[in-house]
Amino acid sequence: MAIEISATTRKAQGTGASRRLRKANRVPGVVYGAGEAAMIDLDHNTLYYALRNEAFHASILSMDLDGKKEPVLLRDFQMHPFRQQVLHIDFQRVDPKKKIHMKVPLHFTNADVAPGVKVGGGIISHVLNELDVVCLPAALPAHIEVDLSGLDLGHSIHVSDIKLPKGVEVATHHHAGDAVATVQVPRGHVEAAAAAEAAAAPAAEPAKK
Repeated sequence: MAIEISATTRKAQGTGASRRLRKANRVPGVVYGAGEAAMIDLDHNTLYYALRNEAFHASILSMDLDGKKEPVLLRDFQMHPFRQQVLHIDFQRVDPKKKIHMKVPLHFTNADVAPGVKVGGGIISHVLNELDVVCLPAALPAHIEVDLSGLDLGHSIHVSDIKLPKGVEVATHHHAGDAVATVQVPRGHVEAAAAAEAAAAPAAEPAKK
């Protein structure tokens, strides 16, 4: 089920108009693509909490604009530097017949049973937390799972190891050998092992005069 969000067309533009909208608890924005760009505004609190939902950033959204619904993608938004306030937001209309380029979050599973963690005492290091993909809108996943259950100490899972949903491709700037997650030996263990090795080493004989 698509996430729905309501917006209204705004006629007033410019810095002063945007400032008045924000004082009225509205967020100025724009929706573009597949036709003329439309200047819009949205309820701030509804939008603020929607932005805290991971799926809102990587899903086809259903925008109700003046009573007419259309599929859109979140493309950009700006936050106030220190207030919990959304200043501006951009959406892009979706053509169901054209492929889209999106960042999809990675969900890591079975880290606790990975041999490198359970037996080796290592810790998981996430090199990537999202993956750029290309697909038709209908095939866009809300997230992609990465199974860590077979990961040994010192080993990595690479982009080529990820099982992608049907119809989804990795964007070309990713390489098959790029690491996604690794199991590393904790730094404290490395230092302890080095100290133990140094303590076990025979003391150097004093130089003869």
